Amino acid sequence: MVMSGEKAGGGNGSGSVAGAVGEGVRGQESGQGEPPRVSLRERKKQLTYRAISDAAIAMFLERGFDKVSVAEVAAAADISKPTLFRYFPAKEDLALHRFADHEDEAARVVGGREPGESPLDALRRHFLAGLDRRDPVTGLCDAPQVLAFHRLLYGTPSLVARLYAYQGRSEAALARALGGGVTARLAAGQVVAVLRILAEENWRRIDAGESADAVYAGAVQAAEEAFVQLRRGLETEGRGIP
Repeated sequence: MVMSGEKAGGGNGSGSVAGAVGEGVRGQESGQGEPPRVSLRERKKQLTYRAISDAAIAMFLERGFDKVSVAEVAAAADISKPTLFRYFPAKEDLALHRFADHEDEAARVVGGREPGESPLDALRRHFLAGLDRRDPVTGLCDAPQVLAFHRLLYGTPSLVARLYAYQGRSEAALARALGGGVTARLAAGQVVAVLRILAEENWRRIDAGESADAVYAGAVQAAEEAFVQLRRGLETEGRGIP
């Protein structure tokens, strides 16, 4: 599935490409009030994750994912290779672990929706808000650092394959938020697929040379039409998620 609340491209003050990509990918508002407090130990662990990933992403962007070894990343982060694998089980996770922030995003939106608001209405509102702030997870972001990261991602088959695993966990989390069972799983699968396709279409247009501002109106229209289709399908015979 993403959180500092800054707009993409705002950077993290480090001046590094990897740091800027990190802020862009993570720069998503949860829309559910203040973030939960974390312990000092957990905070240090998160900082270590980020430092390792920043070093890896910078190298991947410079040389290509397949031309950088895990040993080189470990050396750049000043840790041993076994230590690196304790944080990141697979090389692909070095580039994609921040998408883990998005794994339960749809589930959190559904769980934190306003009283009387339906799950679909909450998801629609959340996605449109993401388009408005040019959140990278919606695909509607033309910040150079985010574009570079997306080109790395979509141009590397192993990263694309790993990303589908993250999306599978997002689907599972959403299904649980919708009550579980086959009906909830079917609904979650449709929602996650729609969000993925919308984001990919926005990214495709921007990668072809359009600006985020130029794509915005079409992205909003596509999202509205997609949620209409979802509602029609999921409300059939009064079942699904109204």
